[in-house]
Amino acid sequence: MSTVLTVFDKWKEFLAQRVDQAEKVGLDDEKISKLAYQIGEFLADKVDPENGEERVLKELWDAGDESERKVMARLMVKLVNKE
Repeated sequence: MSTVLTVFDKWKEFLAQRVDQAEKVGLDDEKISKLAYQIGEFLADKVDPENGEERVLKELWDAGDESERKVMARLMVKLVNKE
């Protein structure tokens, strides 16, 4: 997975593809946001940031409480949906 995370644009593209797949199988926005939150938790716990953008996201994630992290997850989904 680290090659996907090397470049932030690649990460956004990867996330956009996963969101698109989730929408195609009929998941609603709330379920997609929950999945994005779970992915964020996994990445924060298991993956070391490899660039500045990832480092900022991890620091924000670590600084936030659960509800703030859920907002971040929803915002990431919105970010990739609009592109």
